[in-house]
Amino acid sequence: MGFLKEFKEFALKGNVMDMAVGVLIGGAFSGIVTALTTDFINPLIAVAGGAEVAGKIQIGKQLVETEVDGQIVKTMEPIFLNWGDFVTAIINFLILALVLFLLIKGMNKLTSLGKKKEEEKPAAPPEPSDEAKLLSEIKDILAAK
Repeated sequence: MGFLKEFKEFALKGNVMDMAVGVLIGGAFSGIVTALTTDFINPLIAVAGGAEVAGKIQIGKQLVETEVDGQIVKTMEPIFLNWGDFVTAIINFLILALVLFLLIKGMNKLTSLGKKKEEEKPAAPPEPSDEAKLLSEIKDILAAK
């Protein structure tokens, strides 16, 4: 029973639940970024640079057997290297990284504003140590003589 209790405490901690929500929102946000890249950025790159971002290069052919009307038909189909998908994935990553960077930077700025207000309050001077008190008394006695 100890293991189940520990697991329950771990799974219901605030950080784990926050992380789960973050993963779900991140997955949804990833879909938005992919749509933005595929539907807007890639066509703009294609228009501006004249390059097709969804490009592919044929690197060979492979023999494929399919059954048609009870007979096996052998055909040679091309094998493609889809470099456009890779470029799109890189663009998606860079957009996600930029958004996360800006989000974290904004959160850090907000938390630092709260800390600055706390730091602006003047701190009470520290209580002098026993040695400092004793030295101060000796100084006062010597000054009085």
